[in-house]
Amino acid sequence: MRYNRFLISSLGALALAAAVPAAASAASAVVTGTVTGSTLSLSTSAAPSFSANLDLGDSTPTYTAALTVQDTRGTGAGWNETITSTQFTTGTQTLATNASSMTGVTSACASGTCTNPTNSVTYPVAVPAASTPPTAVKFFNSSANTGMGKFTTTPTVGVFVPQSSYAGTYTSTLTLAVVTGP
Repeated sequence: MRYNRFLISSLGALALAAAVPAAASAASAVVTGTVTGSTLSLSTSAAPSFSANLDLGDSTPTYTAALTVQDTRGTGAGWNETITSTQFTTGTQTLATNASSMTGVTSACASGTCTNPTNSVTYPVAVPAASTPPTAVKFFNSSANTGMGKFTTTPTVGVFVPQSSYAGTYTSTLTLAVVTGP
């Protein structure tokens, strides 16, 4: 009887061992991925304009200029947008060199996944103007570790037009740039 019990226990143990799969063999691998950065750039297709009616007195009409900023350098270094301009002229008549002032800037992610810019510029910002463009000023920035991706930034600029201005079509050339650093 003892022998039968031993035989039954042994057969049970063998059956259990056969039912449990053998330990699987495992392997591991290290995956390496290379992520490259490319550019910090600014572009626009804007053709901004404004209008003023001298019959209504002094006025400050506004215009906007949608800009595309791309920071795909992958550094988190931050960036600044800058502006300068020529003086508004029509023939020999001009508006004052301090006629333009930026009242604010909106920004939005243009594509993909973005890290929204953290802007520390306060408004209004005087837009410098002269017969040749003076030194540019910062009008929007992205602090370190923000502003990564592709964005649309849209500045709004007011232009003071005194009622005593000459009528005509005034033009000014804006020079906009993006430079590295917060």
